[in-house]
Amino acid sequence: MNYRCLSILIVLLTLGHICPAQAGKAAVNADTVPTFPDPPAGFNAQRNDIPHGKMTVVQYQSKTLGKRRELSVYTPPGYTADRRYPVLYLLHGLGQDYRQWTEWCQADNVADNLIADGKMPPVIMVFPNCDTRLTVTDTASSTRSGKADGFEGYRKPFEDDLLNDIIPYIDAHYSTISDREHRALAGLSMGGGQSLNIGLYHLETFAYVGGFSSAPNTNKFGGMYTAAEFIPDRKAAREKLKLLWIGCGNKDGLFRISEKAHQYLNDIGMPHVWNVDTNGHDNTEWDRNLYLFAQRIFIQRP
Repeated sequence: MNYRCLSILIVLLTLGHICPAQAGKAAVNADTVPTFPDPPAGFNAQRNDIPHGKMTVVQYQSKTLGKRRELSVYTPPGYTADRRYPVLYLLHGLGQDYRQWTEWCQADNVADNLIADGKMPPVIMVFPNCDTRLTVTDTASSTRSGKADGFEGYRKPFEDDLLNDIIPYIDAHYSTISDREHRALAGLSMGGGQSLNIGLYHLETFAYVGGFSSAPNTNKFGGMYTAAEFIPDRKAAREKLKLLWIGCGNKDGLFRISEKAHQYLNDIGMPHVWNVDTNGHDNTEWDRNLYLFAQRIFIQRP
């Protein structure tokens, strides 16, 4: 089956999991039932029989922050400047750095395997440092953003760095398709909250947005920024979002945050995918969400 045919099939299957408005206690109870089957064994393991993408650590000058910063970039097997690629930005969790997605999680293996199996197109993945306290010369855990500074490093400073410095840098130095329809944003834990907060406020930049095990920094539902609207422009979101993904394991202590977001989206009739499974707040959960999410982005719609 070629990628286009598979893409059409995935769209139809995904539509079956997009949640319409629901009401009543029965719907709330149903929200804890796993949505999708588990991925096949070895979905996130390195395979020796397929080509592998390349991981590169990159330094860039953040004009927004006045700091030299670091990130890593995955380019897919066969990457060439003669072709242009969509880009997936993946954000890490609290107290971690850009390496979490490839050293604790296995994002590069997940992508290699999906591409080899024809389940997603070749993509560029970008792993930023999502705490603006992290610089090339300052990576100490003791100086990172946290409770002491109200997690400021994960808020507006990072949003501005991402939009004004990181994305322009990637588009200037890699062969990207530099429009919103070919740009996705997702993250785990604190990065999940960041992805929802940034992505839903910048529909001009991202067409696909995913929050995996989103943390208390999630607008409206996380407990930290309850006055902030989750979706500031519902009409625009309905028109522009190609995929809104909310995922969390039902053994996760933060489950209620994602569940509240899901129930709110049901209440306002906002199409989205609710992915619940039986994992906790761990790398198995995040690799699993990436595996499922990645197959539903950058799809050529029928």
